[in-house]
Amino acid sequence: MALKGKQSDEGELFDDWVDRYDRWFSTPVGALVKHYESKLLLEMLQPQAGELILDIGCGTGVFTLDVLASGTNIVGLDISYPMLVQAEKKTAEYPFQGVIGNMTALPFAGESFDKVFSMTALEFVADAELAINELQRVTRPGGTVVVTTLNSLSPWAERRTKEAAAGHTLFSNMTFRSPAELALLAPDDHTVKTAIHFLKKDNPEMIPAIEEDGCRQNKCTGAFVALSWCKKNDC
Repeated sequence: MALKGKQSDEGELFDDWVDRYDRWFSTPVGALVKHYESKLLLEMLQPQAGELILDIGCGTGVFTLDVLASGTNIVGLDISYPMLVQAEKKTAEYPFQGVIGNMTALPFAGESFDKVFSMTALEFVADAELAINELQRVTRPGGTVVVTTLNSLSPWAERRTKEAAAGHTLFSNMTFRSPAELALLAPDDHTVKTAIHFLKKDNPEMIPAIEEDGCRQNKCTGAFVALSWCKKNDC
């Protein structure tokens, strides 16, 4: 299926990361990160068969596939053409349409989607409030919105901040937010949870126990923070 839209210069930041992004999630620790992030996404989004869902910042489709597996129809938006090409290859057997665009100016009419989610894309946006307003705008009343980002309170963020100072291409363009800071962006009653309570250096065999303990204690320092809300019917 042909991609819709034309890439702007902003998308070039991600063009060279297609293979590296996918390779990270194929490593032992990366696969566990993906597992727990996807688990939290599905818990909060609750995708249902037949729903039309917008995936903002879909990248190469790593998490898109998990939502498609629920029988949904997905429109995946990203600012990077190479990322979307990879996503369309992965989702060739599913009802998926790729669209090139920016999350601060979504190319869709209001109330177009049953649900909307965005996985770790907000940290690259200068005007987060504008992006959240756009997600709210295109969601149908009663629909769920899930936004995830990287947690500033996490040891992972501390390491990435140091790498950003050293000139890391991606990390130097990111804004990390705490759970409380992310929650302030929610337009309606909301839920905030974190995941990834383990470290990159941890033994993969110990990670499930570490993650379970972090979730049980409801720690606010997980590397991955997710915000969800249901758009009110009277909006």
